[in-house]
Amino acid sequence: MSKIKRIGITTGGGDAPGLNAVIRAVTKSAIKRGWEVFGIRNGFDGVMYPDKFPDGGLIKLDSDAVRGISHMGGTILGTTNRGNPFNYQVKGPDGKVEKKNLSDQLVDGIKEAKLDAIVSLGGDGSMAIANEVAKLGIRIIGVPKTIDNDLAGTVATFGFDTAFAFATDAIGRLHSTASAHQRVMIVEVMGRYAGWIALYAGVAGTADVVLIPEIPFDIEKVAAKVEERNRNGRNFTIICTAEGAMPIGGEAIYKEQGGIKNLGGIGEAIAEDLRGRVSNQVRTVVLGHLLRGGMPTARDRLLSFRFGAAAVRGLEAGKSSVMVALDPPTVKYIPLEECTKRIKVVQLDCDTIATARDLGTCLGD
Repeated sequence: MSKIKRIGITTGGGDAPGLNAVIRAVTKSAIKRGWEVFGIRNGFDGVMYPDKFPDGGLIKLDSDAVRGISHMGGTILGTTNRGNPFNYQVKGPDGKVEKKNLSDQLVDGIKEAKLDAIVSLGGDGSMAIANEVAKLGIRIIGVPKTIDNDLAGTVATFGFDTAFAFATDAIGRLHSTASAHQRVMIVEVMGRYAGWIALYAGVAGTADVVLIPEIPFDIEKVAAKVEERNRNGRNFTIICTAEGAMPIGGEAIYKEQGGIKNLGGIGEAIAEDLRGRVSNQVRTVVLGHLLRGGMPTARDRLLSFRFGAAAVRGLEAGKSSVMVALDPPTVKYIPLEECTKRIKVVQLDCDTIATARDLGTCLGD
């Protein structure tokens, strides 16, 4: 491995609380080693299309540039979930969108920027891209970011704790209004294929029903839980559902906007199914992108610092094509190939599922 002089940081996919804290940790740790640090704008766009940015595709990161950013949500570098260099959306001469492999353009851009290594912050999609970038001969280390907590190989991803805490608080706030109006309140949270946010927030927020993608639900069981509470004088019910939850024999619900399909709408679908089955009024609250925003929790901020510093230590030690992973009480490095083979879903024999059942929480089965 050649000696490192300049590194780049990229943030890809959906934003998550803690991104700026990782950027600060990487920058400070790299400067301590005498390296120059540059932020790549909007995923890899900053090196593939530097001319599209008025002041260039790279941001020079020094101590001043990262001062006071750790508590901020979002990312100072910008991000995109449509910037896969190996399947990039490009408008053709006829205005139609084509998908092209721009990997050569990516490598040329990194070389032009004289970057010796890349620290890539992202979720499963970004880590899969990082894995392919490594195969092109680029030194790269991944840092696991996703509010969904579904990246394999790490006990936790940064961003999850903040989302989980916010969802728990929202569920707690709904108890009083649901009780006052004797309503069923359905809280829809993010969680495509893994129900970590819904399960953790639902249990912590004492929701009466928790629905996750890993356990297809029977709407009759959900309705029975509502009516059981009514008979017992508890004339309101809180339901927490992941956006990827689905009924037995059914499919996840998608909404199409601008030709793009995104998960969403399961909360209202459940509400419609319940309205003919229960005596309560039913209302739906969709937390959506609120879960991504705001100040990271102390736990997420510390985890971000640990991951960022560990990424720099890994580069210094000559590591590449790996992802930093939490393995309490420390961090470790796992091959990118390993963490992109599958997603981390809720195991049905985990103690949180057992706890939910012991507390009388209905899981829809």
